Amino acid sequence: MSVVAPVSAVGGVHDWFSWVVILSNALVGLWALVAHRRPRLRGRALWASTAAAHATVFVQAGLGSWLIAREGREVPDLHALYGFSALVAVGIAYSYRQQLRDHVCLLYGCTGLFLMGLGIRAVFLDSFG
Repeated sequence: MSVVAPVSAVGGVHDWFSWVVILSNALVGLWALVAHRRPRLRGRALWASTAAAHATVFVQAGLGSWLIAREGREVPDLHALYGFSALVAVGIAYSYRQQLRDHVCLLYGCTGLFLMGLGIRAVFLDSFG
């Protein structure tokens, strides 16, 4: 029998905010993919929204780190891998933006959907793992 730790305020925010990460990255990912074909959809709003969605990954990782460091939570190895991979994915996308400037919408579109997938996997790993 396993003992489930009570959900702290930070734990609750981490759980809730995971859906913000998933949905925001899904939306900007789809927007960027459509903008690849329809240049009129590109602009400051797309790039600001993409930056905000990518920033949610860092906020979520910070919340998770807090839970591990301050509250002594144990995290499944794969959950930590998905979180770390999401951080790396944002860094890689950012670092390739100049080399792929002719296809930057594809880069950020695929990155957003990849981040969405990592988030979904992390949520379901926690729910059913």
